[in-house]
Amino acid sequence: MTEMRLPHVVPAALEMPDGERLGLAGPGHPPRILILYGSLRPQSFSRKLALEAERLLQHFGAETRVFDPHDLPLLDSVGKDHPKVQELRALSEWSEGQVWVSPERHGTLTAVFKNQIDWLPLEEGGMRPTQGRTLAVMQVCGGSQSFNVVNALRVLGRWMRMVTIPNQSSVPKAWQEFDDEGRMKPSSYYDRVVDVMEELVKFTLMVRGHSAYLTSRYSERKGDLAARELASASAAVE
Repeated sequence: MTEMRLPHVVPAALEMPDGERLGLAGPGHPPRILILYGSLRPQSFSRKLALEAERLLQHFGAETRVFDPHDLPLLDSVGKDHPKVQELRALSEWSEGQVWVSPERHGTLTAVFKNQIDWLPLEEGGMRPTQGRTLAVMQVCGGSQSFNVVNALRVLGRWMRMVTIPNQSSVPKAWQEFDDEGRMKPSSYYDRVVDVMEELVKFTLMVRGHSAYLTSRYSERKGDLAARELASASAAVE
């Protein structure tokens, strides 16, 4: 299966992430990973990289979903009950980790990608669709290698309260890194993508099941306590 799906890896060097080696039991289901990409072009290289990442994640035992940004309206042009908005938010809540892949456009991430994140609220109905989830960031470049997008994605991930893994991938001259079937060619850039996906699964195994504790904050607990005390005092007066 590995040789067919991942023809450019060395099987003897490809280890399966193992929760037991991390000393973690965790949930019994496979890690749930959502993949977002940032281009609507028919020959989108960010989509090709996203699909390459998906194949690797599935090999590492993850359950994956790739969100198609086509037909997602611009933020606030429609209500949040729009089907594509609901689909995106449901996938984010389902996920335990995410992969963000964007091309570089004018020195930063694309509007197509940013629009997807803008539709994800920091909080809604007591739920935070992204908080505590792991995140891997990658970019594709039309020219020489740049890290503008992955740096911007890290800022965005921090703002969304996600656990962004240390490793990342930037693929320069993406047009020459994929074959006619849309598969990434063997190279050091491909090897880095393998590294990033392996690391993401490991971090997801480590974080999931513990994210509520890891993201519990003194300031929020203090606010909740004050709210409960106020509610209790109001009830006593009534």
